Amino acid sequence: MARSLYDWLWQHEFWLPPGITWQDMQESEDVHYPQPRELLLSIPFALILVVIRCAFERAIALPLSSKLGVKDKQRPKAQPIPILETFYSTRCKNPEEGELISLAKRCDLPVRKVERWFRCRRNIDRPSLSKKFCEACWRFTFYMVSFFTGLAVLYDVSTQAVPCSTLSDGYFTVSSPSQPLQPSLFWYYMLELSFYWSLVFTLPFDVKRKDFKEQIVHHAATIFLISFSYCANYIRIGTLVLVIHDASDCFLEPTKIFNYMKWKKTCDSLFMIFSAVFLISRLVIFPYTVLYNTYYYSMEIFQPFFGYYFVNALLIILQLLHVFWSCLIIHMVYKFILQDHRMAEVGRYLWKSCPYALAQARSPRAGCPAPCPDGFGYLQGQRLSNLSGHSVPALGHPLSKKVFPDVQREPPVFQFVPAASCPVTGHY
Repeated sequence: MARSLYDWLWQHEFWLPPGITWQDMQESEDVHYPQPRELLLSIPFALILVVIRCAFERAIALPLSSKLGVKDKQRPKAQPIPILETFYSTRCKNPEEGELISLAKRCDLPVRKVERWFRCRRNIDRPSLSKKFCEACWRFTFYMVSFFTGLAVLYDVSTQAVPCSTLSDGYFTVSSPSQPLQPSLFWYYMLELSFYWSLVFTLPFDVKRKDFKEQIVHHAATIFLISFSYCANYIRIGTLVLVIHDASDCFLEPTKIFNYMKWKKTCDSLFMIFSAVFLISRLVIFPYTVLYNTYYYSMEIFQPFFGYYFVNALLIILQLLHVFWSCLIIHMVYKFILQDHRMAEVGRYLWKSCPYALAQARSPRAGCPAPCPDGFGYLQGQRLSNLSGHSVPALGHPLSKKVFPDVQREPPVFQFVPAASCPVTGHY
């Protein structure tokens, strides 16, 4: 039974184009072809990567986070209440209003206190800033290594990601399944496949993001695509797919790192670069150089077979994810540009609408800007003084008539500074 299933699964009609059989890919002393059993090496390699990652985060990333000022906020612990803890662990982490009322009656507590308990409990489970920093550092290190390794491999095999008239030079041509496997391609494939397996192994422990489901679909499609392309010896087109994906990830992870470090300008600059690289690589280069070759150009040479439909289905799934993420990125870029435009308007009108800043009377240190009560930043403006040198309220505030009822003066010009701390005292 197992033997018949094995023979059925590895029929050359499923994996190879018509006219090519497994006999055409027989190994010799000088020529090596991909063997499906070699993919099993990716499992122990993935476990080794997990160990390397743990050591990297402990020995390098975590000390680096403390030196760069990445600090975790102190989170108050939730009061131990067994009924609420059981509900939180087994039922729901964010109960609805009816469930909150029922739990409040069972615990003999006010509904507001139960609601605060769940909010505090959720905050405890949220990943810390240092954990996010360490994870981003590891991924940035790997993507940099894999991207430049992929470029070196592509240069080594002397291939081009464009349709070629010569059968032996194309990426997805009639002779590609019978092309020998070079050692550099083998190790690059093992590196990438092992990394994606390691992401699957550490999925329950990694930071859970909003696109968690899309990430699972992406990892599954990538693993299937790498495995199938290796078995059918479509490694060159698979290498190009991996290099295109790693190009934008090299900018995504440092953007996260600088965001955790509160380096806003650097983070914003890297985000704009990442957006441009992502949109160009995923929406322009990937469809033209990869999908065109596998979907259209290959049909000029091949007859349709199972591998053709399977590979293109996986590539289309990846492209749909690219479109989904591109929409999110474009929306974020739009909000980023709109926010810069609104900041200029806020600086012009905020002094009229912020009574706290306008009512500043005396600052403990001359020139210290007044903090905005909304927590968005600081109002910086020219201090107004009377003859005694004391600060006076700005024009238009009710206190101004009491201090100087007969004095007319120009209102101060305030500037909104969206900084994380006061530029004078350094306090948040």
